[in-house]
Amino acid sequence: MSTPSKPDTIVLIHGFWVTPRSWEEWIAHYERAGYKVLAPAYPGFEVEVEALNDDPSPIEKVTVPAIVEHLSKVVGELESPPILIGHSAGGTFVQILLDRGYGAAGVAINSAPTEGVRTAPLSQIKSLLPVYKNPGNRKRAVGFTPEQWHYTFTNTFSEEESQALYKRYAIPASGSILFGIVTANFKPGHQDSWVDYKNDERAPLLFISGSEDHLMPPSVQRSNAKHYKSSAVTEVKEYEGKPHLLPARDGWEEVADYALEWAVSHAKE
Repeated sequence: MSTPSKPDTIVLIHGFWVTPRSWEEWIAHYERAGYKVLAPAYPGFEVEVEALNDDPSPIEKVTVPAIVEHLSKVVGELESPPILIGHSAGGTFVQILLDRGYGAAGVAINSAPTEGVRTAPLSQIKSLLPVYKNPGNRKRAVGFTPEQWHYTFTNTFSEEESQALYKRYAIPASGSILFGIVTANFKPGHQDSWVDYKNDERAPLLFISGSEDHLMPPSVQRSNAKHYKSSAVTEVKEYEGKPHLLPARDGWEEVADYALEWAVSHAKE
């Protein structure tokens, strides 16, 4: 009888306000460990950061269903179920993909919540105020200023480090999607970020949280995890001193290694 093979592919899913470039260090790290690594862009985001900042029209047009459909196609075409790792909104997409039967295991890092999670800490409200204070942003691609980025994404970095990361990674996000997330919990029926919290067939899921995350603080991660009522494995791991842009903070290698080790050891056969 043959022994089931462990996952050999990792799919890294980026969040809003960044592109797959934000995973550049993790891609190289996992490839050195012998894994095939994919970091798919959202539909229309296949160009460089600079191009999206010059012409944000693909950001204005993208929708959550289109992103999920695209990611499902990428993952579904693989020969065997991969490990799914997502950051911020990418964590939401990991949860949606797992719920739909994709992936051997999933890791959601500083994840945006799925439908039904209503925890809204003050730091999150302050982070997102630049988006929601203007109703006209619903139809726009909405970016952060360098100062807003520093508070929201890189608050544990120096101002100089934050500026460099802003220049390298930052793009606007879809105002339409962001406003839709806010109203989802108040609309009847299932919305774009819905998952079945009672799905016993879902692959194991780990939430990783940074204690200093202003945008998606630990309370959001804990609340999201507690919503799951199935027999599927759901765990939470918190790292002290880590901001929202955890994948770029000093010590990211420890987080990357833990995420991989956890996913491999819990992978659904």
